[in-house]
Amino acid sequence: MIKPASRINTIELSQIRKMFEITNPNAINLGIGEPDFNVPKNIKDAMKKSIDDNDTHYTPNKGYIELREEIVKKFKKDNGIKTNPDNIIVTVGASEALYMCAQAFIETNDEVILPNPSFLSYEACINMAGGTIIPVDCKMENEFKLKAEDVQEKISSKTKAIILNSPSNPTGAVMEKEDIKAIADLSQDHNFLIISDEIYEKIIYDKKHYSPAKYSDNVITLNGFSKTYAMTGLRIGYLTANETYTEELLKIHQYNIACASTTSQRGAYEALTGPQNEVEKMIKEFRKRRDLIVKRLNEMNYETVNAEGAFYVFPKITDEDFVMKAAKAGVITVPGQAFGSNGKNHVRMSYANSYENIEKAMNILEERVVNG
Repeated sequence: MIKPASRINTIELSQIRKMFEITNPNAINLGIGEPDFNVPKNIKDAMKKSIDDNDTHYTPNKGYIELREEIVKKFKKDNGIKTNPDNIIVTVGASEALYMCAQAFIETNDEVILPNPSFLSYEACINMAGGTIIPVDCKMENEFKLKAEDVQEKISSKTKAIILNSPSNPTGAVMEKEDIKAIADLSQDHNFLIISDEIYEKIIYDKKHYSPAKYSDNVITLNGFSKTYAMTGLRIGYLTANETYTEELLKIHQYNIACASTTSQRGAYEALTGPQNEVEKMIKEFRKRRDLIVKRLNEMNYETVNAEGAFYVFPKITDEDFVMKAAKAGVITVPGQAFGSNGKNHVRMSYANSYENIEKAMNILEERVVNG
């Protein structure tokens, strides 16, 4: 057997995916972070047309110019970020964008500040790049929100970057404007990079989304179409940064991917330029589901924060066997510890499933796990 590269020695396969291997196919899935809605018809029609038109060849490395122009407009309108098409790279999902950032900017012994808990891909990408993770607590008493004063305590001469994710996976927390701005100021004062994963920015209920790139030039903003437009399998995302950063990121993208799928890019263009009524309907439905799952979990005495964005809740559940018990009963969830040490005694549940299925899942948990 050939020995694998040492850089993957600390990498483990996703605990989210592992949950699907230990349960029956009829279980209600509250594990995966994927909208259960279909891609809107206008987007599907645009993609079908692109194939019929034989629009299936390489695009520029950064993506179709017309798509990048629309992304520029989106950043200005939604985020207050001033950019230009040359500083946009269309990526194979926000996941590729994250990997690009790690490979282009993080090296051995660089410190990367990471919210704890946070999405498990962040840790893996940092480790593969040789960086050192500096966790910063996101406490339940603060509704799992990252606070600027806690970040400031973790900054050192080795700090290279921080990863922000608001709204958050796994907690649904939405950062406050003052914390976003304060961390942006710190990035300039101490000269470190902010990698801002804003993939859930449109799925927000009770707050407003703020982008750190509005306040600092030391920011790479990541986003995509997977969550807002239910285009997860089409693998289409994008990023923006200043000219110097973009040039370095392009080196990783160019030799790893070449370009994002032509068909997905045409769908993405339609997503930005077409009607948004399906998005609005989806978010309205997510709010209903959130209200249901939070209410039911709290009634079962599983303390649950009323998440302000994304489609996850992160209830406090101290039973170490809860996830396995739930899976055997027919409800898939994810152990909180998969997202960092502060995830211990928590479980991530996604409400990207139908209202009826969530209601059934809560009944199963109450009858067969809580009272079983």
